[in-house]
Amino acid sequence: MNLLLKGLTVLFFASIIYSCAGTKSALYQLPETNLKGKSFENITLEVSLKPFKKNDKAYIEKTAAEMFMQWHSLLRHADTISVMLWTADGSEILDYSGKLSQPLEWAKYIGNPNTEHEIGSGPKELSLHERAYLYIENPPNFTYKDLKFIIQALKEAGEAITGKPIRIGATFDPGPEFAKSEFKYKKHPEILEGSAMGHKSFVFSYATLHADKQPYAGFPKGIPEGTPFGTFFGRQSQHFLKDLGFDYIWFSNGFGFGMEPWASTGVIFTGKGFNTGKLAETKEKIINFWKLFREECPDFRIETRGTNLSTGIDLAKDGVDLRAIYNGGFNILPPPNSPWAALDGDFGLEMIGYMSRMAELPDNRYIFRYYTHDPWWLNSPWLDRYGREPHDIYLPMSVSRIDQNGKITLPTHLNFLTIDDSFGNMPTQVPDEVIPHILKARYDSPTAPGPLVWVYPFKEYHDWAAQQKRLDEIYYGDWFIRQAINNGFPLNTVVSTQSLQSALKLNKNLFDQSILVSIVPDAGSDYEKALMDYVSSGGKLIIYGPADYAGPAFLKLLNLKNDAPLEGEFQISESCQLDNLKKKYPSLINHQALFSGGGLRTKIADLADQYTEVLVKMEQSGQSRDAVYVRALPEWNGGKIVYVRGTNSSHFDGGRLLQPDNPKKYFTGPMYMRYVLQEFGLEYAVVKEEPEVKNPVLGIARSNNAFIFSGYVPNTTVKHSFKFPQGAPIFTGYDASLENQKAVYSFPTAWHLEARVFVEQEGGIVGCKEMHSGELGISRRLHISGLKNAVVRIFPDDNITADLIHFYLNASYPWKEGKLQFKKGEPEFGNNYIVENVTGDLVVSW
Repeated sequence: MNLLLKGLTVLFFASIIYSCAGTKSALYQLPETNLKGKSFENITLEVSLKPFKKNDKAYIEKTAAEMFMQWHSLLRHADTISVMLWTADGSEILDYSGKLSQPLEWAKYIGNPNTEHEIGSGPKELSLHERAYLYIENPPNFTYKDLKFIIQALKEAGEAITGKPIRIGATFDPGPEFAKSEFKYKKHPEILEGSAMGHKSFVFSYATLHADKQPYAGFPKGIPEGTPFGTFFGRQSQHFLKDLGFDYIWFSNGFGFGMEPWASTGVIFTGKGFNTGKLAETKEKIINFWKLFREECPDFRIETRGTNLSTGIDLAKDGVDLRAIYNGGFNILPPPNSPWAALDGDFGLEMIGYMSRMAELPDNRYIFRYYTHDPWWLNSPWLDRYGREPHDIYLPMSVSRIDQNGKITLPTHLNFLTIDDSFGNMPTQVPDEVIPHILKARYDSPTAPGPLVWVYPFKEYHDWAAQQKRLDEIYYGDWFIRQAINNGFPLNTVVSTQSLQSALKLNKNLFDQSILVSIVPDAGSDYEKALMDYVSSGGKLIIYGPADYAGPAFLKLLNLKNDAPLEGEFQISESCQLDNLKKKYPSLINHQALFSGGGLRTKIADLADQYTEVLVKMEQSGQSRDAVYVRALPEWNGGKIVYVRGTNSSHFDGGRLLQPDNPKKYFTGPMYMRYVLQEFGLEYAVVKEEPEVKNPVLGIARSNNAFIFSGYVPNTTVKHSFKFPQGAPIFTGYDASLENQKAVYSFPTAWHLEARVFVEQEGGIVGCKEMHSGELGISRRLHISGLKNAVVRIFPDDNITADLIHFYLNASYPWKEGKLQFKKGEPEFGNNYIVENVTGDLVVSW
């Protein structure tokens, strides 16, 4: 038997031996040098107890082994593996008496078990939110001792199959979704507020408890009157986690981050205005919860889900001081991307939440979380909500952050919610189909800043919250960018205002190939000076939002003055629309001051300035405001600034989220963020039937010198048109119709493509196809067809120099003829090479 066959045989039989006999011996380890891409520090498999359909030790061990075997090809890419157990709803922690013989109430239901209807009762037409069912007939009963055995079985199976350290996490959810909770809804309803799932349905972290004589693990003589929930929960968690062998705890659905984790309103923002007087007290109460919890449970790591919203929105509407939580020394992992984009298609909200929370971090760790199954609500997003389309993999995984040293940092942790479905099944189809997309996205991870970089005002927003008068501006900013992303603004790199300044000091050329996107800086601040220096040194900058508090120097830079505020309906006159519609966009826009950071005030200060060009005016009753304009002075050395005042084009109708204005009646203001990119030579336009057809979502990342495009197309009748300063992008494996030097494509719902070829050509069909190497020393070979008197720019791998790249015109293997002369491309585009006046088929290799 040869060595390869012998090794594979050992691996196969080791897995069989473990699954049959529960042996603890480690598996034959394959060489890690075969792995590609940057590994994760940790991969977490989230799972309920439903797969353990029998309370039988052998069955439990086999089930535990199956979990790791299904995901093994991905788990090889992690240093540590975690299993996060959705045992119940967290009430198993609250109820824990300290006795392992105690019966365990666990999440054996489909639907909400905490309603007025008994499990499995009532008329059939009741929804799952009104009445729950058991997930199987006669589900097993468990005790806390059984749970401890499951935890141990998972650790032993994981270590044997993966050869890596295994961590097990507990979960706490503040709501009624997963298991029956006598503690929350009968014994201690005083800890409930919020309306996420009905009136007073969620535990709020800064509640206080009434007296309770029942013994608990941390309170053997009962709960004294007025005990802070943070104290009780922290002490119970310490006992529960330690006694059962858990390694960390997960705070679910916004717990610890505010009163309304899913809503656009909260303690501070009512939908009609801001209760500014409550802000300081609410911020203090939230931080006090974290301190109280850590006094009782000091060492177990906390991982967090956060809300469905973003840093600025949570701060302005619910008093969530994320900076204080991050800086509190609480040993937490920050909230990941929200899984709710799978439910509502709001990828702009997912992206702003993700980026705003990673702009600053407690340390360098953060999570990407993907929604494969739902073990409670009878849906499996990969199979149904996503339709097996990977847009919610490629879009958020195209996101990167830049730290204070100017380094690109990627997610260190990867979570899957969950690996089991609502019936406790674990179909292998899901890992088999999802894993290749996860790995492809990781292979294509950003290695440099993207074409657009969001300079997130993490410090400024938290500072402004103390001033109270700027809450509307804090609330507005993230909602505006949410709408811009939902309308095709390709924003997926983030850096904080603080990190930008330090990064530029270390590398002044870091953003030479990027456009910075920022709010108006504080008057006289170091950040204001950094932006002004950046533009005057040739930098490209988009400023959005009100300029009510801009300093004199920045107002002069913008050539801007503030007039009296106006709000309501405006007529638009403009010159920068790009999209091609059969039924045109409306020329009416609705600017609501409450949702747009105040009224429209901005006007050009010096109308005689020949270097300022107004792109959009808004007019109302004989008065006008300059809503979008561009300015570029000769002494800025190529620097340019675009100002977009920014109408949010959203309103509050009493639902969870702000709703976009009717696109048939009102123009969508945040679309101007995409339109103004043409001022920097970057055009992305759509061709569609009418305004109400949803626009695509786009991300553009830079990876190993390639441009990596990721997209979500909610309506596949839409066509896409691209033009960059370096030419029209020709995607590897695709053909483009060139129209007026723009590449026009049609895409499926989800797409993820590489562009290393950019072409300047008036018309025709140009394609780019991968070829095999067939030559020692060559790692890539691309074939570009359909060229007619074209200029072609090639962006090879980062480390490729002129002596390592080769061009051939109308030639074939063995590449002895047809060599074409080339030259180094323009330095402002980075590492690229040009051939000119090319007709026919071009092959490039390196």
